[in-house]
Amino acid sequence: MAIKDLPSDAQPREKLLARGPAALADAELLAILLRTGIQGKNVLQLAQELLDAPRRDGASGKLTGGFGGIAGLLHTTPRELERIKGLGPAKRAELVAVLELARRALAQELRERPAFDTPGAITHYLQLHLAAKEHEVFAVLFLDSQQRLLALEELFRGTLSQTSVYPREVVLRALHHQAAAVVLAHNHPSGSVQPSRADEVLTQTLRAALALIDVRVLDHVIVAPGQSFSMAKEGLL
Repeated sequence: MAIKDLPSDAQPREKLLARGPAALADAELLAILLRTGIQGKNVLQLAQELLDAPRRDGASGKLTGGFGGIAGLLHTTPRELERIKGLGPAKRAELVAVLELARRALAQELRERPAFDTPGAITHYLQLHLAAKEHEVFAVLFLDSQQRLLALEELFRGTLSQTSVYPREVVLRALHHQAAAVVLAHNHPSGSVQPSRADEVLTQTLRAALALIDVRVLDHVIVAPGQSFSMAKEGLL
């Protein structure tokens, strides 16, 4: 059943135009993107099922919990979306495109104003880039003297449990971008964002290396789906 075939008082698109997007539930907003359901399931039912669908844990590979609503859904990978019945290539592409638009909107905001002027902007940006990855990734946000974003680079990849980070490479990339400051970041596919002792040692090593070229480390952020940890906020920098 398509949206246009639903009863008039249940059509999300008309409701959005009449009352604004804030009046719609998550499933209704998602239904507008999906447009059609499948045999025996209307588009609103399909949308709700998608929000509630179990996701695969990055560490164990087991199906656990749900996508966690809209935020969890937008952090899923195209591979995870493939197993949802009724979600064909076109619908998967649209969902992935929405996530990319969100990334670009946040990147534009961070380029146009100091990164720390908007509480949570950096964390949200890193969540969208790193949280759903199935392997550990170490990334760096390079900032100018006004703390505006110059670039985000994924510099190192590792296994699910560890990654090798080379301070020399981080220093060279900071010089390349003529950065005045950086925010370090990595993801924990296991789901826990608590920093390890190795994370803390790495942070101090990079902080010392970058200080030699007068580049400040403003934070080290660890992300996982729906969670984040700021070392600066927790007094570990």
